Amino acid sequence: MSVKINSLEFENVKKIKAVQLEPAKNGLTVIGGKNRQGKTSVLDAIAWALGGDKYKPSSPQREGSVVEPHLKITLDNGIVVERSGKNSSLKVTDSTGKKGGQQLLNSFVEQFALDLPKFINQSSKEKASTLLKIIGVGDTLYQLEHKEHSLYDQRTAIGRIADQKSKFAKEMPVYANVPVEPVSASELIRQQQDILARNGENQRKRDQKEYYEKQLEIAKSAYERAKASYEAAVNNFKLASLDAQDLVDESTAELEKNISDIEELNKKIRANLDREKAEIDAEDYRSQYTYLTEQIEDVRQAKTDLLKNADLPLEGLSVEGGELLYNGHKWDSISGAEQLIVATSIVRKLNPDCGFVLLDKLEQMDTDTLDDFGKWLEEQGLQAIATRVSTGDECSIIIEDGRSMDNDKNDKEENTETKTWKAGAF
Repeated sequence: MSVKINSLEFENVKKIKAVQLEPAKNGLTVIGGKNRQGKTSVLDAIAWALGGDKYKPSSPQREGSVVEPHLKITLDNGIVVERSGKNSSLKVTDSTGKKGGQQLLNSFVEQFALDLPKFINQSSKEKASTLLKIIGVGDTLYQLEHKEHSLYDQRTAIGRIADQKSKFAKEMPVYANVPVEPVSASELIRQQQDILARNGENQRKRDQKEYYEKQLEIAKSAYERAKASYEAAVNNFKLASLDAQDLVDESTAELEKNISDIEELNKKIRANLDREKAEIDAEDYRSQYTYLTEQIEDVRQAKTDLLKNADLPLEGLSVEGGELLYNGHKWDSISGAEQLIVATSIVRKLNPDCGFVLLDKLEQMDTDTLDDFGKWLEEQGLQAIATRVSTGDECSIIIEDGRSMDNDKNDKEENTETKTWKAGAF
C-alpha cells in the first residue's frame, strides 16, 4: 500500500506564516493564490519535512519572524513527521508511539516525488535511462542499441561503396569483338616464327627446284655426251616439280598487325575485365547491404520484444534511439498533461511505496487539462499536491500573505472527494 499525506501544518517557513491542509487522498489538490504569497513555500516545506536536510531551504525561517520554523506532516500509514526548533530537529513517530528517523522516511519517500520538475527537466535520454533502470532492461537495451548503431554505420559504409562501384562500372568503356583474356605477345611472335620457318622450308624447296633446273640446262647441253645423266636430271626435275607445284606461302601480315596492336588490344580486354569485376564488386556490396539490413531489423525487433515484455509503468512508453517515447512521440511532442502522467508514472515505479508527488507552477495548464490529469490520478490511486497562480474554482486552497485562506468559491465543496481542504491559520 503506497503512503500518502493525510494532513500538513506549517509555520514560519520561507514565506509561510501559518498553513494547514488536508489534501485529497486521491487526485489533484491545487494550492492557488497570487504570486509571492507562499504557494511554492508549501511544496518546499513538504520536501524538507520528508526529504531531509538536503531539501532544507538556505533561509528556512520566515523573514521578520522571531519564531523558529515548525513543520508537521501526518501520513496515512500513521507516521507523524515533525521538524521544529532552532536546529529543525526531526521527530518521526508511528501510531504506536515508536520513534524513527530519516532512514525510515527514505524507505517510502521517492526523491523525484519531492521534486518532480527535476525529472521533467531531464533530457529525453536521461528520462529513458531512468525508465530502463527501473524496469531492469537498461544494460540489455544498451547492448542492442550499440549493436544497431554499429550495424547501421557498417551498412551505410557498404551502401556508399556499392553505389560508388556501380557508378564506376557504368562509366567504364566496353569493347566488342575482343578476346576475354589478355593476349600474349610472345605467343604471337612464336606463331610468326612458325610461319617463317614453314616459309623458309618452302623457299628451300624453290631453291632446290631452281638448282635442278640449272642442272637440266647443263644436262641438255651435254645430252649428247651423257644421255644417262640427262635422263636422270629430267627425272629429278620432274620429282622436284611435283613437290613444289602446290606450295602456297602463308601471310604474316595479320600477326604482324596483331603484334603492333597488342597493347591497344590488351587495354580493351583489361577494360572489359575491370568493368566486369566492378559490377561483381557492386553486387557483392549490395548483398552485404541487404544482409546488414536484415540484421538491423532483427536487432530492432529484439528491442521491441524486450520492451514489450518489460514491466513498464505506463502503457505506450518505449525507448528508441536512447530517447523516451510516449505513444510513439518524443517528449517535446506530447502535451503537458501527458508529460505529467508519464513523469508521475515513472516516479511511482521508482518507489511504489510512495503514493504522492509534488508539482509546482501548473498555471500553464488550462482547467480541462487539469481535470484530465486529476481524473487520471484518481484512477491510479495517486495523490498530487500542486501550485498554480490562480484563485479560481480549480484551487483547493488559497494562500494569501503566507496563510491558508478560505476560498469562497470552494467553501461549499470543502468535503467533496476531490477537493478536501482545511483552511485557516493556527
